[in-house]
Amino acid sequence: MHIELPEKLYYSIGEVAEAFDVNTSLIRFWEKEFDVLKPKKNAKGNRKFTPTDIKNLELIYHLVKERGFTLEGAKIHLKENKQKTLNKFEIIRKLETIKSELLKIKDHL
Repeated sequence: MHIELPEKLYYSIGEVAEAFDVNTSLIRFWEKEFDVLKPKKNAKGNRKFTPTDIKNLELIYHLVKERGFTLEGAKIHLKENKQKTLNKFEIIRKLETIKSELLKIKDHL
């Protein structure tokens, strides 16, 4: 899954949930479970997710939803191999983008 959000400094939980096609309750649950997620909260207590939070959510989503990790497995994987996992994840995303562009070119031929 490739997440597309407009470039902003902060995203609401609704925008994040919609981008990931999940319920806001799952985003709040992951926030409690994964200490890498630290959205800021405004005076009303509304969460504001940064682009860094979005990257971490993409990584969590990838591990849990796409690769089938348990929450504990994902936590351990992130702690022990975060940079290695992040590097692989970014390579996969770049390759998916390239594939998508190549398919568009093919369709126009």
